[in-house]
Amino acid sequence: MSDTTPPTSVAPESGHQQPSQPKSRGANACLENIQTQNFSVPPLRVGSFLLQSRLVVGTGKYKDVDQMRQALQASGADVITVAVRRERLFDKDGRSLLDALPLDQLTILPNTAGCFNAADAVRVARLGRELLQQLGNPGQRWVKLEVLGDKTTLLPDPIGTIEACAELVKDGFEVLCYSSDDPITAVRLRDAGASSVMPAGSPIGSGRGIANREAIMILIDLLKNPAHGGRADYPVIVDAGVGTPSDVTLAMELGADGVLLNTGIAHAVDPVPMAHAMRLALEAGYFGCKSGRIARKLLGTASSPWSGTFTHIPGE
Repeated sequence: MSDTTPPTSVAPESGHQQPSQPKSRGANACLENIQTQNFSVPPLRVGSFLLQSRLVVGTGKYKDVDQMRQALQASGADVITVAVRRERLFDKDGRSLLDALPLDQLTILPNTAGCFNAADAVRVARLGRELLQQLGNPGQRWVKLEVLGDKTTLLPDPIGTIEACAELVKDGFEVLCYSSDDPITAVRLRDAGASSVMPAGSPIGSGRGIANREAIMILIDLLKNPAHGGRADYPVIVDAGVGTPSDVTLAMELGADGVLLNTGIAHAVDPVPMAHAMRLALEAGYFGCKSGRIARKLLGTASSPWSGTFTHIPGE
């Protein structure tokens, strides 16, 4: 490609035509390169599923079904998670959440929320599979596994989670495991057959964001770094505790492959624009991570050289 634009003719007031001066293409070429780059976030592979959006959202805690539907649409999510327990599938007016959703456009990720031991979690997962088989939704093949330790912290029981994961994998499920941010537990779950490990940023519904970013970084490194026995394409999805768009961005900047959240949208003052904000935040975090941040330094580094200045520089 030439470094200059081809000369063009103009008609000056005199009526004579003359070529314009060659014009540098530096800035224009830069803009053209930006315009031709694909800045869409690529899909995420989780087991046999391909998520077009890396933001997975929940369906609980909204004031009504209509608000939930609008927020889901604003989030851009194509996978939504639904608690299998019967009382969570209907709103206060008796309307089914599933009847209000475009199931031909969405993949349901059934979850075992509210289970406190492995046996209950396995039973609920199987109920979810039967429900989605009847609806013909592909979500029948997978489950978001939650085995909670207590009602106070809502943190996962690591032993019960590993036990239930192994049982469900044996039963043919693709299991996405809600986990603490403990790296060793994450490795144990992966080795038990989990299709994805989903570490909590902080306790469910707390809105505290990423409470221990170093733990999340170590966890991601162990699961994804081949030098540590990991696999680069192993999906890690941060789940729980997200309160703001900046929390989503941080999760992605740390190297997570996606984010799952519910309360941060559903309990926002205005859930619909918040859902859109979470969508944009994920995109920003993804590209921020892939671009590679600058190194942190204790002292400042001038953006322009000191030489050639015409004012006094302290210390010079």
